[in-house]
Amino acid sequence: MKSITTLLFFLLITTFGYTQTTRWYPAKILKSKKYSELSDSPKLIDSPFGKAVWFDGQDDGLWLDNFPLKDLTEFTVEMIFCPDSAQAPFEQRMLHIGEDKGDRMLLELRAVNGNWYFDGFAASGANKKALIDENLLHPLGQWYHVAFVVSPNQLTTFVNGQQELTQDFEFLPIQKGASSIGARIDKRSWFKGAIYKIRITPKAIKPSEFMTF
Repeated sequence: MKSITTLLFFLLITTFGYTQTTRWYPAKILKSKKYSELSDSPKLIDSPFGKAVWFDGQDDGLWLDNFPLKDLTEFTVEMIFCPDSAQAPFEQRMLHIGEDKGDRMLLELRAVNGNWYFDGFAASGANKKALIDENLLHPLGQWYHVAFVVSPNQLTTFVNGQQELTQDFEFLPIQKGASSIGARIDKRSWFKGAIYKIRITPKAIKPSEFMTF
């Protein structure tokens, strides 16, 4: 009976992709060593919500074989994080899921003069779009919730539950890839700061359904 259940689950994932919400706590991933690759030495730190992971903005990162976006026609990626304010690099990638230069999704930020602005990026086939506006500034050194909502025809970004940008976009499911936390998959554009939690929901959800912090 157990083997039949396992087979059915495998067929479900193979046919329809991920159907359950994925929750990543970088601190748990780091402590349990459930990563495919570790770059330098991300550190466990205390946060207002529990243990988080500190990335130094130079060469700290976590790589995972997990690919929770496979075959999804829509999804929502959320993160609770704190971008550091000391000597913050300008271009930073907090999360990269998908291929290196092909179909992919990224959560990014740009840091300037003690502030940062959000960038949700998606590449699908010939279509590429970065939802970014340098005028939508937030102070560095504070904890934030960000969300990137992707549907078959639209991209939308949120910071602390408030919608920032939206754009029509024809999105086709990503078929292959991996995941990196704290940098791009190709090991550049390192993030400086702390990450507490990442949640990936296999549907486009509303702000009222976002995780709280």
